Amino acid sequence: MIKNIFNPGNYSKNIDFVLLLLRLVVGGFMLTHGIGKFEKLFSGEPITFPDPIGVGATASLALVVFSEVFCSLFLIFGIATRLSSIPLIITMLVAAFIAHAADGFGKQELPLLYTVIYIVLVISGSGRIAFDNWMYQKLS
Repeated sequence: MIKNIFNPGNYSKNIDFVLLLLRLVVGGFMLTHGIGKFEKLFSGEPITFPDPIGVGATASLALVVFSEVFCSLFLIFGIATRLSSIPLIITMLVAAFIAHAADGFGKQELPLLYTVIYIVLVISGSGRIAFDNWMYQKLS
């Protein structure tokens, strides 16, 4: 079971490179969204952040920071890629269908695009150019 979390998939070198590129780009782009929120979390100023799931503004911000910063870093390095994509999927679905529900498709489009990319990574895994591949080899 644990071994399957790190399964990088068995693809050609071209697909491994494409998955690396996808992880680097989507992880880097999402990281830019999360860094500002990370700074806001530790700024010492009162936290004003939407609470779309009813856990409180601070907890909502912390969950988003975990997802957008830490899970994005995990994707960039290919660490538990399938597992790391799940919080990002949840965050993007909350952004699209709860936070931007009244804003129309223009505001929902980007979170939905990210969601599709993260679903692809859950299905495909990281590819062999990732920490996952090293872990998978160690566990095999």
